[in-house]
Amino acid sequence: MKSKLVIVSFFLMVGLFACNQAGAHSDENNLTENQTTEKKAKNDSKATDKPIKLTKADFLKKVMDYEKNPEEWIYEGDKPCLIDFWADWCGPCKKAAPVLDELAKEYAGDIYIYKVNTDEERELAGVFGISGIPAFLFVPMKGKPQMTSGIARTPEDTKKMFSGLIDEILLNKKKDN
Repeated sequence: MKSKLVIVSFFLMVGLFACNQAGAHSDENNLTENQTTEKKAKNDSKATDKPIKLTKADFLKKVMDYEKNPEEWIYEGDKPCLIDFWADWCGPCKKAAPVLDELAKEYAGDIYIYKVNTDEERELAGVFGISGIPAFLFVPMKGKPQMTSGIARTPEDTKKMFSGLIDEILLNKKKDN
C-alpha cells in the first residue's frame, strides 16, 4: 500500500512540475537574468507576509522529508517556521487565523507561517500525531521542533502567547525578566 502511495505521489509531483514548467517558460524567456531574480525575490517576499498553505509535497520540500529521513529531523527551510494544523469546521482554528495573519505580517522576512488543513492532509496530521486542533508546530533552524495546541481566551492574549513563543523558540530572543 505504501509503495503504491509513493508511486502515485511521484507521478503527481512529476505532472505538477511539468505543468508548472510549461507555463513558466513563456514568461521567463522574455526576462533577463536580473529581472528573473528580482521577480523571484519579490514573489518570495510577498509569500512571507501571509500564512502559506502546505500540501504534503510542499511539506516534504520546505519543512522535512520524513520519507527520506524517517529517523532524523532535518529541517529543509531557510527560515524558522510556525505550522498551524487546522480545519475549516474548527471554531478555535477560525479564531486563530486572523492572529496568524497579523503575525505573518509582523514577522515577514524572519519566519514562515504555514497552514496544514488536517482534513485535506491526513497523512501529515498522522505523522505528527495530531489528535486535536488547532495544533501548532514551532520549527527552529536548529534543534527539535516544539508542538503546542489551543489558543488563549482572547485574540490579544493568543497573539501575545504566539509572539513570545516565536521570539523564544524560533528567533532565540531571550526574555527580559
